[in-house]
Amino acid sequence: MSESLDFLVRLLDLEPIEVNIFRGVQPDEERQRVFGGQVAGQALMAAGRTVARGRVHSLHSYFLRPGDPTVPILYDVDRIRDGKSFTTRRVSAIQHGQAIFTMACSFHDDEMGIDHQIPMPDVPAPEDLASLPERLRPRQDELADWFARPHPIDQRYIGEIPSTQTEPSEPYQRLWIKADGELADDPLLHACVVAYASDMSLYDTILTPHPGRLTDGDFMGASIDHCMWFHRHFRADEWLLFDADSPIAAGGRGLARGFLFDRAGRLVVSMVQEGLTRVLR
Repeated sequence: MSESLDFLVRLLDLEPIEVNIFRGVQPDEERQRVFGGQVAGQALMAAGRTVARGRVHSLHSYFLRPGDPTVPILYDVDRIRDGKSFTTRRVSAIQHGQAIFTMACSFHDDEMGIDHQIPMPDVPAPEDLASLPERLRPRQDELADWFARPHPIDQRYIGEIPSTQTEPSEPYQRLWIKADGELADDPLLHACVVAYASDMSLYDTILTPHPGRLTDGDFMGASIDHCMWFHRHFRADEWLLFDADSPIAAGGRGLARGFLFDRAGRLVVSMVQEGLTRVLR
């Protein structure tokens, strides 16, 4: 396990402080607000630690307030239902006495049923693509803050990197992702790592037709809600193809969809995120 991945595993290892209440630590880094993937991953871990059977199959979450990166986050788990087939939890992430994030998630054991999926796109193998730090190395001085942070997820973009492109393109992006090292055989941990990684690039798909907006002082962008469906067993420490598109941006909000395929072509995770795309003037 790399030092960066060890950082993420420790970030997801919540401290139980009371029945159904957990405390999440913050990374020692400079940020204006808490990274959304961190809150989603920690909230899912809190929920999963109150579930006796089944694995997570869906989550639906809302980002309510910017998180304060200087203080811990408390996760309050509401045990909504323990059924015969499905277990449901609701989690509130709390700072300074207010909810900054809320998640509802459901757990289920796989059953027999019908089976079909869309095909995996035909793309270059991750081994044939440069890592994100390699591609950003020429801009290391400009991106010194980024290079100073740990990067537990190896990202291999196919084509342009949306956050650095200078010309408009169609609202699509594809990249390979995986944890930077080997994880323990814990399905909940693998799901939490993917939840963390899913918020790293999905929103950027909305901006591919609008390059430069992230650094535009007249633009405000942020995640509003985030939903995920976990279809099949997978490992977050093996390559997953992240295939994303943005069908629409309108009314100060944009929508992005993402699909994760494993190397065998199996669709293992689907996700949808709506983000704020506010032009200030």
